[in-house]
Amino acid sequence: MARYCDAVCRLCRREGMKLYLKGERCFKEKCSFETRKGKIPGQHGAGKMKKPTGYALQLREKQKVKRIYGVLEKQFRLYFEKAERRKGQTGHNLLIMLETRLDNVVFRLGFAPSRAAARQMVMHGHVRVDGMRVDIPSYQVRSGQAVEISERARQNDFVKNAVDTAAGRGIPKWLTLEAAAFKGQVISTPTREDVPLDINEQLIVELYSK
Repeated sequence: MARYCDAVCRLCRREGMKLYLKGERCFKEKCSFETRKGKIPGQHGAGKMKKPTGYALQLREKQKVKRIYGVLEKQFRLYFEKAERRKGQTGHNLLIMLETRLDNVVFRLGFAPSRAAARQMVMHGHVRVDGMRVDIPSYQVRSGQAVEISERARQNDFVKNAVDTAAGRGIPKWLTLEAAAFKGQVISTPTREDVPLDINEQLIVELYSK
């Protein structure tokens, strides 16, 4: 399975905002986005930035969303095509499909400090959906389904610490969490208002509509 294997902190610097890709490290002073703020990675990063064109703004918005959710180009394009075929606004449909990925739900419930860590937990078979083991990070979780961590993973200090700090991060209103039982449930389909990210999805729609 293809995935990004390079340094992730440079992605935040390239997009000019924190994408919170490394969990707790992103909240500490040693976060490279803070220590190297304003410096775009690469040999030309320190140069004077030109005013971005319309296409550049659209491209950066697409790249930002891909990197937030850990999705590569081919899969992201497939999500967009599915979103186009659904009823409603394409941009909203796209974000809702990304939000209901199993790895994102595990992250939102606080079982992992980052989406990358949540993806690894899913792939290693530590996540159950309605009592059944699911090891596909892109699995679409539906309203009414329960998501829980396996008995073995509950003993892991990494998971315990993530659950302990989940309360401070907050749980979306479309999810419920039983922290003591390491179990959560999707109580409704999320809406655009339930995606608390600085994203202009219309720019992505415009980019793919050319």
